[in-house]
Amino acid sequence: METDRPLDTLNQARGKRVIVELKNQKQFIGVLKSFDIHINIVLDDAEEHEAGELKRKVGTCFIRGDTIILLTPTK
Repeated sequence: METDRPLDTLNQARGKRVIVELKNQKQFIGVLKSFDIHINIVLDDAEEHEAGELKRKVGTCFIRGDTIILLTPTK
């Protein structure tokens, strides 16, 4: 499947585990449930990581798009 737009790439990642890095140096790892045109996202089974260490399991969470600096599928 060809991805011409950033939202196409996000759509392909829906239902898969992703790593989300935020401006405050935190990472959230979870299953990408949904997103909107502002890249506000909802993750399921999310975990908060800081400095590479698991800080807490948060379950389902909403992350504002303007706080995200990187979003990538896990391997």
